[in-house]
Amino acid sequence: MAKLSLSLLLFFFFIFCINIGTVEPLNRAAHSQARTFIEASCRTTRYPALCVKWLTRHASSDTPPTAQQLTRTALTVSLYRARHVRLYLVKVAKELKATKAKEYPVVRDCLVQIDDSVSQLSQSTGELCRLDPKAEMMSDDMYWHIDNVDTWVSTALTDASSCVDEFPGQRMSKMKATIKSKVLNVAQLTSNALALFHRYAAAAIEKHP
Repeated sequence: MAKLSLSLLLFFFFIFCINIGTVEPLNRAAHSQARTFIEASCRTTRYPALCVKWLTRHASSDTPPTAQQLTRTALTVSLYRARHVRLYLVKVAKELKATKAKEYPVVRDCLVQIDDSVSQLSQSTGELCRLDPKAEMMSDDMYWHIDNVDTWVSTALTDASSCVDEFPGQRMSKMKATIKSKVLNVAQLTSNALALFHRYAAAAIEKHP
């Protein structure tokens, strides 16, 4: 069900950004080329194994993906995971509030941070669609879109990292450990997406000064 939900999210996002590229199933040779490109791109991230795991699972082109398509997929995956964690935190926070548990304030604060991450990542995915890869030169609008995506994804990463910091150390309850693990996954995926975006933006600026 989770795979289906993410696949649908990617599908609708690709349709929304249809001017950037078409979505076709990968044949075996193209899949191999795509994986090679993904692995090379993921080496620039902080968590390359996690990067390769998610991006190869959701490669969506019959040719190796472009840097923009790869960034788009990475951001969409981060958004999907952040939404998933938000739903989990809403459930936990509701239960803790009902029982007046001492952990409630920490979980509530974490929920606020992840909710902001979701908002920032959602804006970023839409803004990325406004970057025209066929543009012959970098305009002020292009720089503005790049700055927006950079700012929003960086903020989403800060929010997720701040939530992780709310659960220091190794010895903690199962509930806290679960929250920390889930939010850490969002932070790592967002870190990777930001690194891929920086790589794409730098190449775009160099190509169209």
